[in-house]
Amino acid sequence: MSKLLVFTQRGCLSCELLKVYLEARGIAFEERDISADPAARTEMLEKLDSNTTPTLVVFSGEQAEVVVGFDPERLDQLLAETPSSDAVIES
Repeated sequence: MSKLLVFTQRGCLSCELLKVYLEARGIAFEERDISADPAARTEMLEKLDSNTTPTLVVFSGEQAEVVVGFDPERLDQLLAETPSSDAVIES
């Protein structure tokens, strides 16, 4: 499975919805609260060029895809496209 990184902040309803969405599907993720972690805030703003929470980063191999905001349809599509680490690759 890919690694998921979620940037959140206190009082963000969309952040809570995203976490419930991921937890309901048994998808592990790392959370970084930008209201409590200035380095996470800087990373989200400068490195990811996002000023909205939640910001989700899906790492798949060498690539990373950033999803800004809670978009369940896009997440369903993105997570379905992402092979798990134990997927069998046909030759």
